[in-house]
Amino acid sequence: MSAATGRVSYCRTVPDSVKSSGSATARRSAAAQPVDTTGGRPLKTKAEKRAEAKAAKARARAVQKRRQALTVGGAAVVVVALVVGLFLWIGGTSSSPGAAGASAPADPSAAAGPTAGATEPSAAFPPVPAGADPALSKKPAVTAGTGTVSELKKTTLIQGKGAAVQSGQTINVNYVGVTYTDGKEFDSSWSRSEPFSFQAGAGNVIKGWDQGLIGVKVGSRVQLDIPADLAYGANPSGGQPAGTLRFVVDVLSAA
Repeated sequence: MSAATGRVSYCRTVPDSVKSSGSATARRSAAAQPVDTTGGRPLKTKAEKRAEAKAAKARARAVQKRRQALTVGGAAVVVVALVVGLFLWIGGTSSSPGAAGASAPADPSAAAGPTAGATEPSAAFPPVPAGADPALSKKPAVTAGTGTVSELKKTTLIQGKGAAVQSGQTINVNYVGVTYTDGKEFDSSWSRSEPFSFQAGAGNVIKGWDQGLIGVKVGSRVQLDIPADLAYGANPSGGQPAGTLRFVVDVLSAA
């Protein structure tokens, strides 16, 4: 009760020690909050910084994944374009003349043929000379011989109307070759649908051909019975046929 006013006061008096304690707690709380000394703003806590770092890493990974996806997609487009271009190129080359479907000329030195070279595949096979006997367009049947052949024997089966073959000329021929004793075929230009070309009298073929075809007229079909010494010999190497041979040769051109 106040002595001056005669009224009772119900206000509690707060001790100074309590006031001092509250002020100290507030000061410690304020001190625990980081403050940007330049602008007075609170600084970010460690937890906030870690969260922001995680978010930044996630954004970086997302960007990297998008770049990888774009790279893979671009590479796939390039591969598809290359494959399509390859198919188009193959289709174009296979439809042109002389493509991979055509057989390559045989090497007579390895295949036991009589010549050392071959012509390119002809557009029309066989290339029968104009005015020649139509029989030259069909493969002849060649049989075995009889008796002993000691020297070159030439038999004209079809007489041509063209000029006679001269030494040094390049001649174009079709032929069938068989072994003389049993008639077994060992080589033929007909089986390849390609005539052969060579220079007559130049030593590029067996001697029986060089000697037997000189003087034969273009458009002719001749049979050559060739003894071993004018062919590949009695015991040749490299797969050539041994002994006496028989050839039927069509002379298609000479120039």
